[in-house]
Amino acid sequence: MKDKEDKAFLAQVAALIDSSEHAGHPLHDALQRLYQRHCEQQVQIQRLIDISDRYQSLAMEARQVTEQRYQRTLRRQQKLSRISDGFQALIQERNQALHQASTHDPLTGLPNRRLILERLEAFVRERRRFTLTLLDIDHFKRINDCHGHDVGDQLLMAISHALSQALRDYDVCARWGGEEFLLLLADTDRNEASTIVERLRSHLAEVTIRAADEKISVTVSAGLCQHRPGEPHQTTLRRADKALLKAKQAGRDRSLSDAF
Repeated sequence: MKDKEDKAFLAQVAALIDSSEHAGHPLHDALQRLYQRHCEQQVQIQRLIDISDRYQSLAMEARQVTEQRYQRTLRRQQKLSRISDGFQALIQERNQALHQASTHDPLTGLPNRRLILERLEAFVRERRRFTLTLLDIDHFKRINDCHGHDVGDQLLMAISHALSQALRDYDVCARWGGEEFLLLLADTDRNEASTIVERLRSHLAEVTIRAADEKISVTVSAGLCQHRPGEPHQTTLRRADKALLKAKQAGRDRSLSDAF
């Protein structure tokens, strides 16, 4: 409404200036100069408005371009973060797999020689009491020869599972090699270990697997040896091995202890 009134007023002023009737009026020239100055100022104001509008438009375009670039950069960074996270997870999985492979037997999943020897060294260093037991599956070679190594592997896995289930949480059962297993019975003397091993032997004698139409079960021989304070773990292992050899020579299917 105000714009229309302003335009009407200016049109009225212009008409007065253009009218010959007022040509000689004392205020005619002053009004004409004032009107021209007003028109010039309006032109300048409009020019500034146009410049401002253009600047606003350019600024908005620049902001949109910047925002688009930012969003693209953000998406790239998020993508790189996902790739990095996936790569880190893959490395962690590979490291865990490598650690598992280096410390556990691939067939049975039990700790291997390396891991149980590390535990033995720690027990000796900490001066903890323990008893070692070497278990050997009696006549295991016959099973491999008669039924094949696949059946032998099934039997090893079944025995391993039974040992893991029967032992205490703080004991360590490792596959020592072939059909031999090494038990690290923590904080246990020879007498207590003998009771544990006899219970284990009875439990293992009940383990069966099926080969064709035949059920296969086994017995085990065991050699026990209590660690002597200050004794290297290698010496304790040798004494346990000698006790196992005596158990085999005595007819197998039994456990014998080395003298403390």
